[in-house]
Order: sequence, then C-alpha cells, then structure tokens
Amino acid sequence: MRYRITLAVFSTLILMLFAFATPLDTPEKLGEKLFSDPILSQDSSISCASCHIPGFAFCDTARVSKGVGGRLGKRNSPGITNMAAREHFFYDGRAATLEQQVLMPIQDTVEMRATLPQVLERLRRHPEYDAAFRRIYGAPADQEKLAAVLAAFVRTLETSNTPFDRWMMNKPGGMSEAAVRGREVFMKKGKCFDCHFSPDFTGDEFRNVGLYTGRRNLADRGRFDITKDSVDLGKFKVPGLRNVAVTPPYMHNGMFQTLEEVIEFYDQPNQTVPGGFNRDTLLNTPLNLTQQEKADLKTFLEALTDDRFVKLNDGR
Repeated sequence: MRYRITLAVFSTLILMLFAFATPLDTPEKLGEKLFSDPILSQDSSISCASCHIPGFAFCDTARVSKGVGGRLGKRNSPGITNMAAREHFFYDGRAATLEQQVLMPIQDTVEMRATLPQVLERLRRHPEYDAAFRRIYGAPADQEKLAAVLAAFVRTLETSNTPFDRWMMNKPGGMSEAAVRGREVFMKKGKCFDCHFSPDFTGDEFRNVGLYTGRRNLADRGRFDITKDSVDLGKFKVPGLRNVAVTPPYMHNGMFQTLEEVIEFYDQPNQTVPGGFNRDTLLNTPLNLTQQEKADLKTFLEALTDDRFVKLNDGR
C-alpha cells in the first residue's frame, strides 16, 4: 500500500510539472493544469487529481476519497479515461454532459467544498490563469469557460493502446491465448458483454447487480435518488472496462479490492450479497465458471489496459 501511495503522489507530481511547463494556449492545456491545481478547492488543499490519480487511469486507490477537511465521500472515485463518448456521468447519472460533471465536485460540500464565485474570483486575480483565459477566449474566466477547459482536458484521456486493440487489428503485441479464451468467456458464458459492450465496454445503461439491500454499506439507492422512479432503486451506471485492471477498488462503494473478488461475485452473487433487491435477471442463476475460466477472464480484463498505465504500475 505504501508503494501505491508513493507512486500515486509521484505520478501526480509528474503531471503537475508537465502541466506547469506547458504553454497555456489551448483549452486542453489550461484544463490539464487546473486539473492538478488545488486552487479549485475551498482551502486550496486538494485538486481534481487528488481523487483521480493519473498513474491509476485517473481513479483513486482508496475505497472512497477524502475531500476538504478529511471528509469521506459517499462513493468510490472511478477512473475518468474514455469519457468522450459517454451519455451519463457519475454512478447515478445526475450529469448529462462533461461540462456539467466537472463543476459538481468543485461545489460538492463533501469534496472540494468551494463556490463558483469564489473560484472564479481566484482565477481572475491569478496572473497566469487570467492571461490564459483571455488569450484563449478573449475574456476572463467564467462558469462556462471553466467547465469548457476542464471538460476539454478530460476528453483527451482516451486510451486504445492495449493488447486487445492490437489483437483486434491483427498487430504485433496483441492478446495472449489465455486472454483470447477469457474474451470468449466475457462474450458468452460470463454474460459480461450483455452490459459491457461498445468500444469502451459500457452500454451507458443503468443496471442493478444486487448491491442494494437497504442495510449498512448497501443502502445507496443509486439512480433512484435522481429519477425517484421505483424501477431505478439500486441501479448504477455501468462503467467502462478499459484500464479496469489498474483501478481498484471496485463497484460504486469500493467493496471489492481485486478483479478476482469481482469475478467471484458475478459468478455466485447471492453468496456474496444475499437478498440483493431487484437484482438484474441476468444474475438470477450462478454462472458456474470454472477456475480456468475465471483466470482467463481476469487475463482478458488485464488486456484492456493501456500501455502507459502498465508501465506506471509495473512492480507495484
């Protein structure tokens, strides 16, 4: 764990140094620098990168992240790579665009705990940032421009340099035989493809996998809190699976530490969480995967990792 924390800090510092050395002449570059600057939080103690660590595919390594004053979040901070084509944001889908999403953590009282007027005043008084906004937009920072630059940076975090993509294109360095077998499990017996489809392995849908019981740490109502529709009780947005091997812990509440635990849950969901309310019918019966099938499935999921994150996480 100490190594993971050290690597997280190191990778964040590298991102910050790179951002500070880059001329702020495009929305993407300005957004990249602001992403790593704690100026966006109430007391300038945390940044977006504090909870979305670059070395771990821009996710956190804790079950839930700490906000200003050490306040603990409600849900696990997911990786934010491959967000450009998404239709919903946050586990409950409360944001419909990236521009909406990027401003919400800044104002959240548990997370960055700032107000937009407070942040915008800081940016207008900051010589470098004020000059950058005026250079790019011909005007000082406002809510729309701040959302635009942060969203522009997030849209650059697309990843496709993986063994899976090379295998699909019949290029060298593709998937191993075990990963190819795992893909077959993913597509058929494991039923993973029913929810995790599209190039980014998500259908942008909301599904209930049985992690709502109304008790203790399984009391998060998910999508229901947004729609107030009883059919959405316990539903959460299906995440994309690119880079999933470097984004533990897993699920909206971070309850699983490893891919093996996730696979075991889906294989026998009622053994891990008995009585999951309104669990999707796909999970009504056990998958009964063999140990070899489970190992191959894990290998396939690992093959969805972009090379840059593999290098950063080697030997962790």
